[in-house]
Amino acid sequence: MTEHDTPVKTPPATEANISARMQELAETILHHDRLYYQDDQPTVSDATYDSLRRQYMELEAQFPHLKPATSPSDRVGYQPSEAFSKVAHKQPMLSLANAFGEDELLAFYDKVRRFLGLSPNDPIQMVGEPKIDGLSAAITYENGQLVRAATRGDGTIGEDITENIKTVKGIPHTLSADAPDVLEVRGEVYLSHSDFQALNNQREKQGLTLFANPRNAAAGSLRQLDSKITAQRNLRFFAYDIGFPIQKPQPTHWEMLELLKQCGFETNPLAKLCDTVQAAQKLYEHILESRPQLDYDIDGVVFKVNDHQTQSTLGFVSRSPRWAIAAKFPAEQSQTVLEDIIIQVGRTGVLTPVAVLKPVNIGGVMVSRATLHNQDEINRKDIQIGDTVIVQRAGDVIPQVVRSILEKRPRDATPYVFPTTCPICDSLVMRPAGEAASRCTGGLICSAQTIERLKHFVSRNAFDIEGLGARNIETLWNDKIILSPADIFELESRQQAGDIALDKREGWGPLSAQNLFDSINIRREISLARFIFALGIRQIGQSTAKLLAKTYTDYGTLQATISEAADQDSEAYTSLISIDGIGPAAVTDLINFFKEPHNLAELQRLQKNLTITPFQAPKNTLNSPIADKTIVFTGTLTQMTRNAAKAKAESMGAHVSGSISQKTDLLIAGEKAGSKAKKALELGVKVISEDDWMSLIKG
Repeated sequence: MTEHDTPVKTPPATEANISARMQELAETILHHDRLYYQDDQPTVSDATYDSLRRQYMELEAQFPHLKPATSPSDRVGYQPSEAFSKVAHKQPMLSLANAFGEDELLAFYDKVRRFLGLSPNDPIQMVGEPKIDGLSAAITYENGQLVRAATRGDGTIGEDITENIKTVKGIPHTLSADAPDVLEVRGEVYLSHSDFQALNNQREKQGLTLFANPRNAAAGSLRQLDSKITAQRNLRFFAYDIGFPIQKPQPTHWEMLELLKQCGFETNPLAKLCDTVQAAQKLYEHILESRPQLDYDIDGVVFKVNDHQTQSTLGFVSRSPRWAIAAKFPAEQSQTVLEDIIIQVGRTGVLTPVAVLKPVNIGGVMVSRATLHNQDEINRKDIQIGDTVIVQRAGDVIPQVVRSILEKRPRDATPYVFPTTCPICDSLVMRPAGEAASRCTGGLICSAQTIERLKHFVSRNAFDIEGLGARNIETLWNDKIILSPADIFELESRQQAGDIALDKREGWGPLSAQNLFDSINIRREISLARFIFALGIRQIGQSTAKLLAKTYTDYGTLQATISEAADQDSEAYTSLISIDGIGPAAVTDLINFFKEPHNLAELQRLQKNLTITPFQAPKNTLNSPIADKTIVFTGTLTQMTRNAAKAKAESMGAHVSGSISQKTDLLIAGEKAGSKAKKALELGVKVISEDDWMSLIKG
């Protein structure tokens, strides 16, 4: 028997172990983002979600080189629904980083000071506002008239909700004060507690399903296809920012809030200007104490740097501004009994234990399940079947299992034994030394994995094929009609040849079969980034897929480069590993995928059936002198911090790398530039000074 024949109970904290845990957390967060932002049906509480993000971000901060492809740090929201027209945001609608507790709020202030090169005692003026638990919206005015409104969507593309937004209270159709010719106002649509209760009372009388909470009700109401329904829901709006023009019409955020009120918007009356961190802490405590008396849901306090010029200098990280933080409130807790633990098998073969809870009411919501992540999580929390457990929620759905109450453990409580064989295919379950995840070794013979991969391939962020939902995928796979992604695009030709007869199947007919063929045919053209993501390569999520598409532009170049990168001494490998945001574990999985003969054969079949469109740079960076250029910084910069320089370059469409190669277009050399400058000269890479860099970005 070898060390891999049985699961390893307590693996050491190796990089492989840490990388696996980061990947697991990233995939879990992606799943919950879809449920929350797109489906308006979240299945974990805000506290659970925040805990997952917190665990992940702590690991990424410590081990940035292990950052997985599905990193939540690169993603905002989720892709907009196909039911609505799409609206491109003039400026991305980003999310906020979170702070939990006084120490993290202080750390945020310190981080801002360090970025700006300020001393520890330099004051930073902030504006604090309650964080409304609703649905974000961006409303555009032209010459003072409301012309368009959109949801956050994935942060770049939102859903057109113009007609619905016109029915929301607190949103003027015509601005009542002078404003820029084009003005985009951002804020939160919400439903008050009293209106929520009235709505549910009405639905109960009509025999309709009740809404779980005000946030779900607001989101569902705002995303109605019939604006008459939205008008009946009594939605309200708090304005909190201006998204466009980039140069804000007022020098400070506080003055901008005053302008929004003059224009006819409602801003939150609890907002306050805080001159010191002590004042910010006092405001946080005041709003937390006021929370039970408010007629709307809040889950924290947002603090923003007041000065707009300072905001511009601070800039953004991939998914959030550096100049703002959401100080979250603590979670609600309750007790219930953990009745069982069941196993779910994912598309990469990972076995995930799920806690089955005795239904418990927490904050007005009945919850009954929670993800336990892996065996280590169960061991760490000392969870046994039959235990009374502490569960918590800060939002609206399934709670997090915090711990078992040992003094209430019954005599017949049962320690959970992780399965050694897959519950789906009976294949051996392996947990290699150093990894947190246990995986089914069945691969393609495991129906759970194959089916989940097919579901991923046709999912919204991938090919988004209408008519191939989970149930149809499972049925067609079981009947051996769709066994691989390429089979999907050959369905119609097989139908015409008489090999299959979809229109004769139970529940199908000529019309439904043709509708499916039509849905497939309109997806025969796909962007490179979506195609990469659809392949379901382990650790290659949306963010990494976009990075790869942006770097290699077209599919031919991508495949050729990754194939060459199998040789770690090659320039192709250096290029791949140098992409900022892609860690070595993701690179390994990518190379292994393109080495597998079965995968290459499937890719050839797909290429015969598809048009994979090359990457195109965003319009707002097309005129940038560094758009699509690969840039490296070295030495000490004196006119801005390294972080600020990197953020500026990325905002202008450049790729920022950490190492020099023949793919590098430009090296910015600060003071005491060392080996990178020497290597750049050897490779013929253009080298410029910091002064030249400042002139370049200023145009």
